[in-house]
Amino acid sequence: MRNVKLSLWAVSLLCMTTMIQSCKNSVKEGKNPFLQVYETPHGTAPFHLIQAAHYEPAMMKGMEEEDKEIEAIVNNPDAPTFANTIVPYANSGELLGNVLNVFYNLMEAETNDTLQEIAQKMSPLLTEHGNNISLNPKLFERVKTVYENQKDDESLTAEDRELLKKVYTGFVRSGANLSDEAKEQYRACSKELSTLRLQFGQNALKENNAFELHVTDTAQLAGLPPTSVDAAAELAKERGKEGWIFTLAAPSYFPFMTYCDNRDLRRQMYMAYNTQCSKGDSLDNQAIVKRIVSLRRQMANLLGYKTHADYVLEQRMAENSRNVFQLYDQLIDAYMPVARKEADAVKTFAQQKEGAGFQLQSWDWSYYSDKLRKAKYDFDAELLRPYFELRKVQEGVFGLATSLYGITFKENKNIPVYHPDVKAYEVLDEDSSFLAVLYTDYHPRASKQSGAWMTAYKEQWIDEDGTNSRPHVSITMNFTKPTAERPALLTMSEVETFLHEFGHAIHGLMANTKYRTMSGTSVYRDFVELPSQIMENWAGEKEFLHTFARHYQTGELIPDELVERMKAARNFNVANGCIGQVKYGMLDMAWYTLAEDFDGNVEKFEKNVWANLQVLPAIEGTCMSVMFSHIMDGGYSAGYYGYKWAEVLDADGFSVFKERGLFSREVGEEFRRKLLEKGGTVHPMTLYKDFRGKEPSIDALLQRNGIKIATNVKSRRD
Repeated sequence: MRNVKLSLWAVSLLCMTTMIQSCKNSVKEGKNPFLQVYETPHGTAPFHLIQAAHYEPAMMKGMEEEDKEIEAIVNNPDAPTFANTIVPYANSGELLGNVLNVFYNLMEAETNDTLQEIAQKMSPLLTEHGNNISLNPKLFERVKTVYENQKDDESLTAEDRELLKKVYTGFVRSGANLSDEAKEQYRACSKELSTLRLQFGQNALKENNAFELHVTDTAQLAGLPPTSVDAAAELAKERGKEGWIFTLAAPSYFPFMTYCDNRDLRRQMYMAYNTQCSKGDSLDNQAIVKRIVSLRRQMANLLGYKTHADYVLEQRMAENSRNVFQLYDQLIDAYMPVARKEADAVKTFAQQKEGAGFQLQSWDWSYYSDKLRKAKYDFDAELLRPYFELRKVQEGVFGLATSLYGITFKENKNIPVYHPDVKAYEVLDEDSSFLAVLYTDYHPRASKQSGAWMTAYKEQWIDEDGTNSRPHVSITMNFTKPTAERPALLTMSEVETFLHEFGHAIHGLMANTKYRTMSGTSVYRDFVELPSQIMENWAGEKEFLHTFARHYQTGELIPDELVERMKAARNFNVANGCIGQVKYGMLDMAWYTLAEDFDGNVEKFEKNVWANLQVLPAIEGTCMSVMFSHIMDGGYSAGYYGYKWAEVLDADGFSVFKERGLFSREVGEEFRRKLLEKGGTVHPMTLYKDFRGKEPSIDALLQRNGIKIATNVKSRRD
């Protein structure tokens, strides 16, 4: 996706010409793989040839070519039409998009100091380039003329008309209607914002990588499962140290917090994790948070919106902040009473173990919750690991896609990859025709951001001659690594993450639209999580687990009795999990519904937002905002609610599979044809109703979670 034809690309022609010449001196254009035809299977990115020195000259060349493409549109002497204005605009910037797709994806998955320096240097230039296009008055005049003349033109296809609307609206929402003075203010804000977003993410990665808990006393390992101990020993060995090393990477941190008997060490890990980027040093993000929030509000104000949330939600299924808060109010009313009861149960259990005076703290929550779950359901999540060998889980997930959609996956070792951990697969459709390329990148490393995500190195589109140019999609995770003693064995949470990101990948793989800017996951942010979250539902179904979950040593199929215990425990503390997500979403909305600049204390602001949602004492010094990448340097500002919004959709939508068959090809084909293939060509609610037959209801989510349905909920914002 041209992740931002929008407002991320930038440079004035004079500056660009000078820099291009400078870049040519260091890397000859003839040797730059970005500037050649990719002689690779399916035209995949030639990672084996790309060097850091290639990016800057390729970006400069890409901007130069896009400027020429835009000038050709602007200087066309013919009257503006959809064919001579909108189509060439939608197709412009291909070279730059190719370079940026690789560069920004590797900034997340395989970064280094050199790439980060390039990003810092190029970010303001790219932003200025984007602004030069979106704020070009002659270009906008042509776009506006086409929109006014052809928005209801029946000779255009529905997809054509949707593209026309998207292009016109994109210009307006990027400042095309502003006065010259306001345009300059908008340029300055967007340029500064792009730099600060980049700095925020770099600080978070450096802070995360900087911490390690080095243990040399075996007594301090008490309670930890062998998988965690072995991984910690392996990491210590890699770093040339004795003993065991635990980090803030998910496969290390979360098992440690769940199983480590040593409370002091749990506290140390918790505080390290939750005080990242808030220590007052060079990696502190507090000032950056305030400035990012302020800049987004200022840009919204320039465009005529009171808040950034007002600006964002205009182009979302939720439509406005009132509807978002309405959803949260429903969730709070339904889940908060249950969450308090769950918390009381864990507190009581801990006091029974430790004494009546024991005060449960945040670093105790996972530990005692797990102990209580074991006591209530005779279920230990670690019992599942031996049945979730990564290789077999992948077979199960790929096999699910085969059952539902008829597609198959074949590894192709001739496709270049960017790291030895990465594998590349050809995805074939039911008729054995080529459908897409899928990259998989499973394990954490210092050069990779935390978390899990799906992205694209190439989008899908249909050429003028009718050729369907297929996508190249990647899923990137941070799963438990294999050790010398055992293969990579996943937790149930990691299996669900796999299914989630694979759901995003399926959305991209199935893309079948005419224009690349509307294909695959190029949909409303509060709809994009539906295809991913609906996939998570299969993780709890015995029929699916039976397709792959075998003990990595004995080959024994996962016992039905263990699956039943897992299902019985599945909703344990589900209300606290929901309220945790609500807290994050409410924090997001609190920042982006601000109508004035904020210059107060970031931590205090956050704790005030969460005051009525706390089930455990707030911990002084901890702060989520400063490491909340989704809403600060990612694409979820005023949009984090989308996860819960889509959860309502996925619970409701999965009921179709439950009713008609978990592996129903018929339902799979309907989901593919009516929803996955459409991308952003149709309003998402229309797509959903076309598949489901009606609008979604929160009832299915509450039923799935075992929560009593709340009635007559009225928004607290009325």
